[in-house]
Order: sequence, then C-alpha cells, then structure tokens
Amino acid sequence: MTIFPATNRSHPAWTLLTTALLCVAAVTGCAQTDAPSLPDAPASSGEATAQTSDTSDVYQQTTPSRDGIGKVYMGREISKVMGHRGAQWLERPSREDEERPDLVVDSMRLSPGDVVADIGAGTGYFTFRIAPNVPNGRVFAVDIQPEMLQRIRVRMEDEGRTNVTPVEGTIQDPRLPPDTLNAALMVDAYHEFSHPREMMTALVRSLKPGGRVYLVEYRKEDPSVPIKPLHKMSEAQARREMQAVGLEWVETLDMLPQQHFLIFEKPAG
Repeated sequence: MTIFPATNRSHPAWTLLTTALLCVAAVTGCAQTDAPSLPDAPASSGEATAQTSDTSDVYQQTTPSRDGIGKVYMGREISKVMGHRGAQWLERPSREDEERPDLVVDSMRLSPGDVVADIGAGTGYFTFRIAPNVPNGRVFAVDIQPEMLQRIRVRMEDEGRTNVTPVEGTIQDPRLPPDTLNAALMVDAYHEFSHPREMMTALVRSLKPGGRVYLVEYRKEDPSVPIKPLHKMSEAQARREMQAVGLEWVETLDMLPQQHFLIFEKPAG
C-alpha cells in the first residue's frame, strides 16, 4: 500500500514521514495455526494453486503518469507500489488516529472461528489486530515480498501467535485454499495490484459462499484527502471492479477519517 501526501507534506497527519522515506517509497516496489481442519497454504510462490484465465484483453496500455505504471483497468490507471524499505512507516504511531484500525476490525464483525485473509499484509499491521478476534480460526497474511513475511514470522514467534499463517502470493494469485475464507481484507493495497482481475478472480475462488471482501481505500471523491490521486479510489470505481469478478456490493461505510470501507459478498448460489 502507498498513501503518500499529494501536495501538502506539512499536513499534521504526515509529520512523521521523512523526506528520505518519501524518496525511497516513490521508486521501490511492493504488493502489494490452530485450525486443524483447514488445509495449509502453499509454502512458496513457485507453484500456483489455481489456474488463472488469460485476461490480457481487459487491460490497456498508456503512457505512464508520474505515479502510475501505464496499465489501465476499467478506466483506472494502476498506481506504482511501495517496497519493503517503507515498512517502518506502516507501523508509525500516528496511524492509529489517521486510519482508525480499531474501527476497521470492529466493522468486520468477525466470529471466533472465522478464517480471514489479510491481502497485502505488509508488516502484519492488520493481521495481528485481526488474530485475537478469531482465536479458533486463522489469519492468512498474504504478501508478495519475502522481507515482509519474515517480519510477520518474527512477530509471530515473539508474541506466541499460532493462528497466523504467512503466505507468499504472486502478482496474479494470493495462493489460498479454495472455498476456505469467511472474509478477506485489503487496506490501501488493491489499487496497486498490477493484475487486479486475476488477483480478485483467484480470491473469489478462495471465499466460501457468503464470504465477504472488505475493501479500504482512500476516498477519491474528497479533494481534501492529502493522497496522490492514483492512490485513491472512488466508490463507483471500486464497485465496478468488484462486480466484474462476481462480488455483490453490500454496503459502504464512511466512518473512517479519510477512507471508504466497502463491503462485498460472494453470492451463496
């Protein structure tokens, strides 16, 4: 996830972000077990667990903008991504007030036995907030960067956390077991997926019927949100893209200071 200020770098919400980190993040890349009845996730990204259809016809190429990769999906240019060298910023103390992760997790309304995927988990910022809420379930912490996953493993050991499973996904597949998930969370990550159609198609396969996707993205409709334009998403755009992979919109909550909280569901039938 990449959520750097668009122009106002003196904004109080961003005072902890140094100029050096801004420069690093602008040029580097990123994404993006106590449930014995559940299958283990694959251990490496070398072998995909699901065949992904060729969806090259759904993308267009254009001249890359300053913060984009020049690849367009359903009218939206995909943004550049942030690498593992920005990991410390993901754990900044000010994030509690800026993004209200407590409200995000509470609004997921998880049950103790739920199986959840944190897609684009990064340092595990949300993974380790979700895990205590599913003591009889599991959290798959999915990222494409081994460096991020190693941080998660270290924290698992430090905290004695046994219901978290790190998963090294690919740019096209989170590599999760089919028909397993009750919920999947993506926080400021989806807009950076280089293959959003493939990723979401694979993720939908991993959801149980009735399973939900919780999508958190900065509000593009609000010009006061100090985030680069390509790192925001409008509700309308998000709904179009989720509908394209068969997910049904449930509701959109705007209880967060600057982000949409969109809820989608895999049809039961």
